[in-house]
Amino acid sequence: MKKVHAMKVLLLFFFLILLASCSHSGDTHSATPKSSDKDVKDELTLAIGGEPDEGFDPTTGWGRYGSPLFQSTLLTFDKDFEIQNDLAVKYEISEDGLEWTVNIRDDVKFSDGEPLTAKDVVFTFNTAKSSASIVDLTNLEKVKALDDQSIQFKLKHPQSTFIYLLASMGIVPEHAYNDSYNEHPIGSGPFELVQWNKGQQLIVQSNPYYYGKQPFFKKLTFIFLSEDAVFAAAKAGEVDVAAVTSEFADEDIAGLHLVELESVDNRGVMLPYVKEEKLEDGTLIGNDVTADEAIRKALNIAVDRKSLVNGVLDGYGTPAYSVADQLPWWNPDTIFEDGKMDAAKEMLENAGWKENKEGIREKDGLKAELTLLYPSGDQIRQSLSLAFADMVRPLGISIKTEDKSWNDLERLMHANPVMMGWGSHDPLEMYDIYSGETRGQGFYNANYYYNSVVDKYLNKAIQANNQDEANAFWMKAQWDGETGFSVEGDAPWVWLVNLKHLYFVRDDLEIGEQKVQPHGHGWPVTDFIEEWQWKE
Repeated sequence: MKKVHAMKVLLLFFFLILLASCSHSGDTHSATPKSSDKDVKDELTLAIGGEPDEGFDPTTGWGRYGSPLFQSTLLTFDKDFEIQNDLAVKYEISEDGLEWTVNIRDDVKFSDGEPLTAKDVVFTFNTAKSSASIVDLTNLEKVKALDDQSIQFKLKHPQSTFIYLLASMGIVPEHAYNDSYNEHPIGSGPFELVQWNKGQQLIVQSNPYYYGKQPFFKKLTFIFLSEDAVFAAAKAGEVDVAAVTSEFADEDIAGLHLVELESVDNRGVMLPYVKEEKLEDGTLIGNDVTADEAIRKALNIAVDRKSLVNGVLDGYGTPAYSVADQLPWWNPDTIFEDGKMDAAKEMLENAGWKENKEGIREKDGLKAELTLLYPSGDQIRQSLSLAFADMVRPLGISIKTEDKSWNDLERLMHANPVMMGWGSHDPLEMYDIYSGETRGQGFYNANYYYNSVVDKYLNKAIQANNQDEANAFWMKAQWDGETGFSVEGDAPWVWLVNLKHLYFVRDDLEIGEQKVQPHGHGWPVTDFIEEWQWKE
C-alpha cells in the first residue's frame, strides 16, 4: 500500500481553504455538499479532469472526446458503438454517398426556451466549417434546411466518417450565438451552465427543457485541481467522483471505491519513416536509422509491453498494438508476441546491423543511436520514454531521451522519434495518422509514412456507403495479409500501452457501464451522466 506523503496532507488544507474562499467570494453558489449528507441527494461534486481551455463551444471542438453536456447531437453512439438517434428521428444517405438527409424532432427547445429547428443545425455546421479549428468539415460542400425539421448535407466526396461528425457536433442556437458563447453556452442538452469561476469550479444544473430523460442529479459542481489535490479532496470526502492517476489508485478512501475504465488512450513512439532530407522550406524530415524497416520491427518485438504496464502504469493499463485497440474498426491481427529480444537481435543481425566495441549496432558506418523526445511536464510519457530506452538497450540500440515544449516538438518531430498519444472514437484519426495525404500536416503523419496500398484501403474506407464496409477497409489498411501499417507490415510506430482511466466513485453512486474511453481530453466519463443515480 502506498503512503500519502506530508505534502499531500498540506495540499488537503489548501484545498479546504479554496472551498471556503469560493463560498465567501460573493458568489451565489458554493461547492456542493457531499452526497452522504441526507438533505442533499440530487447534487454531485466531481473532479474528473482539467478545465477546458477553449470553453464550451462545439463548433471549435468542445465535446469531441465525450458528451457536449450542454448541447445535443443529431446522432449518438451507445455503449457498444451502435448508432442511435438523438435530435434526429431518421437519416438517409444517397446511393453516391454525397447527400445526407437528416430529419429531427419537433419538440426540442434550447435551455432558454427557444425552439431548436433545422436552421440551428445549418448555422452550427456552417459556423464550425468557418472556424478554422480542430473540427474538420473541409469535405462539406453545402448544408441547407429543407424545412423546419429537415436538413440536407452535400459532401464533395463520399465520407463514411461523416456520421461521427453528426454524433459529436453539439448544436448551438443561432439566435444566442456570439463571441462569448464558449463561456456562456446555451444548448438543448441535459444540463445548463450556471456559473464558471475560472481556475476553480464550474456549476451546472439540469435543463428543464431537456426533451430526453431528466437527469437524476439536478446540480453538478466540477472542481479543477492538480492531481495531488484531487486525491486530497477525495480523501477528505469532498468529492463524489475523482479522476486519479495510477500513483494513487491503490490507496484506500473511506466511502469511495476505484472504478477502472478501459480506454484507447494510448501512448507510443512515432518513428520517422523516411531517410533524412531537408525540404525546400528548410524543414528537416526523416531519420536514417528508423528509416530501416529492421530497426522499426526489432524495436516493436523486443519491447515487453506488459512490463511497461506493470512498471510505469502500476498495472493500470493494457498493452497497445495499434492506435485503435478494441474499437469496431480495429484489426485483431495486429496483436503479436512481444518481449522477444533474441528474435529482435537476430532480425538486426540479418539486416546487417552489427555490434561495435561499445555494444552499439552499426550498418554501413551508421550507428543505431536515436534521441527520443517527449513533452515537458508529462510524467507518464517521461517514464515510458526512459523505460523504453532502457528496455531496448540490450538490442544494441542507444536511445537518449529529452523533454521538449510542444512548440519545440512541432519543429523537431519530423526527424526524431517522439512519445505521442492518440485515441479517438472516430476512425478518421487512423486516416490522419497514416495517410500519405496528411504527411507533415501538423501532428498528423509527422513521420511522413506512406504506403500506396494502405492509402487505397484508407480511401475506400472513407468512401464506403456503410460502417461495416468501411470497417473492413480500415482493418485491411492495418494488415491485409501482405502489407499494412501494423507491425506485420511497415511498423512506422511502436505502440506501447493503453491507459486505464481511473476514478474514485462514491460507494452508493451508480455510473453504469461505460464505453471504451477515448484520449483523456475533455470529460469522457460524462458520456452517460444523465443516467447516473444513487444505488437502491
